Amino acid sequence: MTKQEMKIKMYAFTIDCQDPYALAKFYAALLGWEVPFHDGDWACVGAPGAEQGAYPGIMLQRNEAYQPPVWPETPAAQQQMAHLDFAVNDLEKAVAHAIACGATMAKEQFSDGWRVMIDPAGHPFCLCLMKEMMESPHFALL
Repeated sequence: MTKQEMKIKMYAFTIDCQDPYALAKFYAALLGWEVPFHDGDWACVGAPGAEQGAYPGIMLQRNEAYQPPVWPETPAAQQQMAHLDFAVNDLEKAVAHAIACGATMAKEQFSDGWRVMIDPAGHPFCLCLMKEMMESPHFALL
Protein backbone atom coordinates (compact mmCIF):
# COMPACT_ATOMS: atom_id res chain seq x y z
CA MET A 1 0.00 0.00 0.00
CA THR A 2 1.42 3.39 -0.96
CA LYS A 3 0.96 6.53 1.02
CA GLN A 4 -1.26 8.90 -0.95
CA GLU A 5 -1.17 12.66 -0.66
CA MET A 6 -4.29 13.96 1.03
CA LYS A 7 -6.40 16.17 -1.22
CA ILE A 8 -9.16 18.54 -0.18
CA LYS A 9 -11.17 20.56 -2.67
CA MET A 10 -14.22 22.71 -2.12
CA TYR A 11 -17.02 20.86 -3.86
CA ALA A 12 -20.13 22.86 -2.98
CA PHE A 13 -21.81 25.24 -0.60
CA THR A 14 -24.93 23.48 0.70
CA ILE A 15 -28.13 25.33 1.56
CA ASP A 16 -31.15 23.93 3.42
CA CYS A 17 -34.60 24.58 1.98
CA GLN A 18 -37.96 22.88 1.62
CA ASP A 19 -37.91 22.53 -2.20
CA PRO A 20 -34.37 21.86 -3.49
CA TYR A 21 -35.24 21.73 -7.19
CA ALA A 22 -37.21 24.99 -7.14
CA LEU A 23 -34.34 26.78 -5.40
CA ALA A 24 -31.80 25.18 -7.76
CA LYS A 25 -33.73 26.55 -10.74
CA PHE A 26 -33.62 30.02 -9.16
CA TYR A 27 -29.81 29.94 -8.69
CA ALA A 28 -29.30 28.43 -12.15
CA ALA A 29 -31.31 31.28 -13.69
CA LEU A 30 -29.54 33.91 -11.57
CA LEU A 31 -26.03 32.69 -12.46
CA GLY A 32 -26.63 31.30 -15.95
CA TRP A 33 -25.59 27.89 -14.58
CA GLU A 34 -27.08 24.42 -14.97
CA VAL A 35 -28.85 21.92 -12.72
CA PRO A 36 -26.86 18.74 -13.50
CA PHE A 37 -28.88 16.59 -11.12
CA HIS A 38 -31.79 16.67 -8.72
CA ASP A 39 -34.04 14.27 -6.89
CA GLY A 40 -36.62 14.78 -4.18
CA ASP A 41 -34.04 15.56 -1.49
CA TRP A 42 -31.11 17.15 -3.33
CA ALA A 43 -30.31 19.43 -6.25
CA CYS A 44 -26.99 20.72 -7.54
CA VAL A 45 -26.23 23.90 -9.48
CA GLY A 46 -22.96 24.16 -11.37
CA ALA A 47 -21.09 26.13 -14.01
CA PRO A 48 -22.23 25.33 -17.55
CA GLY A 49 -20.22 22.70 -19.38
CA ALA A 50 -18.10 21.87 -16.34
CA GLU A 51 -17.80 18.31 -15.16
CA GLN A 52 -19.43 17.81 -11.78
CA GLY A 53 -16.92 18.84 -9.14
CA ALA A 54 -14.60 20.64 -11.57
CA TYR A 55 -15.84 23.97 -10.22
CA PRO A 56 -17.47 24.54 -6.83
CA GLY A 57 -21.23 24.54 -7.04
CA ILE A 58 -24.28 25.12 -4.89
CA MET A 59 -26.05 22.13 -3.36
CA LEU A 60 -29.61 22.41 -2.10
CA GLN A 61 -30.86 19.89 0.44
CA ARG A 62 -34.40 19.26 1.61
CA ASN A 63 -35.05 20.10 5.23
CA GLU A 64 -38.74 19.92 6.08
CA ALA A 65 -38.10 21.89 9.29
CA TYR A 66 -36.31 24.74 7.44
CA GLN A 67 -37.30 28.22 8.63
CA PRO A 68 -36.06 31.25 6.64
CA PRO A 69 -33.69 33.51 8.58
CA VAL A 70 -34.58 37.06 9.49
CA TRP A 71 -32.46 39.80 7.95
CA PRO A 72 -31.18 41.98 9.42
CA GLU A 73 -30.70 39.88 12.53
CA THR A 74 -33.33 40.21 15.22
CA PRO A 75 -32.92 38.79 18.75
CA ALA A 76 -34.93 35.61 19.38
CA ALA A 77 -35.58 35.10 15.63
CA GLN A 78 -34.09 32.52 13.25
CA GLN A 79 -30.57 33.73 12.45
CA GLN A 80 -28.71 33.27 9.19
CA MET A 81 -25.67 31.03 9.49
CA ALA A 82 -24.06 32.00 6.19
CA HIS A 83 -24.85 33.79 2.98
CA LEU A 84 -23.58 33.83 -0.59
CA ASP A 85 -21.81 36.84 -2.12
CA PHE A 86 -21.83 37.27 -5.89
CA ALA A 87 -19.44 39.71 -7.59
CA VAL A 88 -21.13 41.75 -10.31
CA ASN A 89 -19.93 44.33 -12.81
CA ASP A 90 -23.21 46.30 -12.97
CA LEU A 91 -25.10 46.44 -9.68
CA GLU A 92 -28.42 47.80 -10.91
CA LYS A 93 -28.62 45.36 -13.84
CA ALA A 94 -27.72 42.49 -11.48
CA VAL A 95 -30.48 43.55 -9.06
CA ALA A 96 -33.03 43.71 -11.89
CA HIS A 97 -31.91 40.27 -13.13
CA ALA A 98 -32.15 38.75 -9.62
CA ILE A 99 -35.66 40.14 -9.20
CA ALA A 100 -36.67 38.76 -12.62
CA CYS A 101 -35.39 35.34 -11.46
CA GLY A 102 -37.58 35.47 -8.33
CA ALA A 103 -35.50 37.26 -5.68
CA THR A 104 -36.64 40.23 -3.66
CA MET A 105 -34.55 43.12 -2.39
CA ALA A 106 -34.19 43.29 1.38
CA LYS A 107 -35.98 46.28 2.88
CA GLU A 108 -32.86 47.42 4.71
CA GLN A 109 -29.64 48.17 2.84
CA PHE A 110 -26.39 49.36 4.38
CA SER A 111 -24.05 50.16 1.48
CA ASP A 112 -23.96 51.71 -1.96
CA GLY A 113 -21.50 49.00 -3.08
CA TRP A 114 -23.75 45.98 -2.63
CA ARG A 115 -27.39 44.96 -2.40
CA VAL A 116 -28.78 42.42 0.02
CA MET A 117 -31.27 40.23 -1.79
CA ILE A 118 -33.54 37.43 -0.56
CA ASP A 119 -33.85 34.19 -2.56
CA PRO A 120 -37.26 32.50 -3.00
CA ALA A 121 -36.66 30.30 0.08
CA GLY A 122 -35.80 33.31 2.28
CA HIS A 123 -31.97 33.09 2.32
CA PRO A 124 -30.15 36.42 2.14
CA PHE A 125 -27.46 36.77 -0.53
CA CYS A 126 -25.46 39.77 -1.69
CA LEU A 127 -24.75 41.24 -5.10
CA CYS A 128 -21.41 43.01 -4.71
CA LEU A 129 -19.91 45.62 -7.01
CA MET A 130 -16.23 44.76 -6.71
CA LYS A 131 -14.59 46.80 -9.48
CA GLU A 132 -11.02 46.65 -8.15
CA MET A 133 -11.17 42.91 -7.52
CA MET A 134 -12.85 42.16 -10.86
CA GLU A 135 -10.20 44.14 -12.76
CA SER A 136 -7.42 42.17 -11.06
CA PRO A 137 -5.66 39.58 -13.24
CA HIS A 138 -6.22 37.10 -10.39
CA PHE A 139 -10.03 37.17 -10.54
CA ALA A 140 -12.12 35.08 -12.93
CA LEU A 141 -15.74 36.04 -13.51
CA LEU A 142 -17.56 33.48 -15.65
